[in-house]
Amino acid sequence: MSAALLPTKSINAPADLAVLGAPPLFADKLHVGRPNVLGRERFRRRVEEMFDSGWLSNNGPLVREFERRVADYVGVRNCVAVCNATIGLELLIRAAGLRGEVIVPSFTFIATAHALTWHGVTPVFADIDPATHCLDPESVERLVTPDTSGVIGTHLWGRPCPVEALDDIARRHDLVLMYDAAHAFGCTRGGRMVGGFGLAEVFSFHATKFLNSFEGGAITTDDDELAARLRLMKNFGFAGYDKVVYLGTNGKMTEVCAAMGLTNLELIDELVAINRANHARYKAGLGGVAGLRLMEYDARERSNYQYVVVEVDEARAGLTRDELIEILHRENVLARRYFWPGCHRMEAYRGDPRYAGLSLPATELVSSRVLVLPTGAAVGEAEIGLICDALRVAVGGAGEVARALRGGAEG
Repeated sequence: MSAALLPTKSINAPADLAVLGAPPLFADKLHVGRPNVLGRERFRRRVEEMFDSGWLSNNGPLVREFERRVADYVGVRNCVAVCNATIGLELLIRAAGLRGEVIVPSFTFIATAHALTWHGVTPVFADIDPATHCLDPESVERLVTPDTSGVIGTHLWGRPCPVEALDDIARRHDLVLMYDAAHAFGCTRGGRMVGGFGLAEVFSFHATKFLNSFEGGAITTDDDELAARLRLMKNFGFAGYDKVVYLGTNGKMTEVCAAMGLTNLELIDELVAINRANHARYKAGLGGVAGLRLMEYDARERSNYQYVVVEVDEARAGLTRDELIEILHRENVLARRYFWPGCHRMEAYRGDPRYAGLSLPATELVSSRVLVLPTGAAVGEAEIGLICDALRVAVGGAGEVARALRGGAEG
């Protein structure tokens, strides 16, 4: 444990909680999504090689190696590395010829919807399965119209979408099917690696993701023609030194980002082991706490275990999700309420007449209950034990804690 994360106290009773006047549990803030930083020497060696080559960007040897190794890892013919996953989505939307309306989950990161809107395509928000948090195929089926050109599913928390059902819908309605796989690098569905489903999939290698390249992303596909278009589009349409043959933009990954990505790819088993152990510790520490349900991973599949997701049932816990987040934030544990309140309820979309009155019951329920806790290489057994202590004591003393929180709010 770093000095910044050394606990200032233990938590055994409600009086030990910061919301009741005690000092915070940690002296410094403990973030969700703190970057995994392993293999520094490997990374430094690659950076020295980069400087020696004098090649810093423009499809250098490290980017090409990263693309080859990602493609091999997920089992596809093509990987197109890009500067970030949002640009990857935008390039794919354009390269796949999406137009009119595209069905997407509302319970996803806002970039999934923005990438469509940015290119003049209307996102049509579908509901989710409340058990998995992924797209509900029945909701998708109901939303298909003559204007629908595609479906973008999001593999949430590294748990893949119901790809078989979505593939059936796409085939019957002649729709383009692709996936936002930002959470799902290293995960499988039916033993098959995420990265080869649908027409193409987009990974994020942002600093907060399971495998990070500082900033970056990749599009993976078995469609060779699509990959060729994407390579043109991410480099201004250049097909040679001064020959522009296609409309494009600047979506290139840099060599230093590829160096980080390669380093973390080589350490992926270690990262999985850290996350799996952390998830098991949370499962043990939160077992039996009323109203808190830890989302599980399918032991039959490979997973990156990157997200520790808890659903809060207020009726049983005696505290709302937001109150538990406030309790943790006072302890300098910056738990998050991901994807709240759903894209369709965010300012950029809720004022649009096309979404007026849109009701997505499962999305709205789940987004009000989800709490995401810190994991990754920055935390371990001691930190997780203390976080679980805070949650257990808060729920155990919910009446006293709620009076302090709600009385403070009323005052």
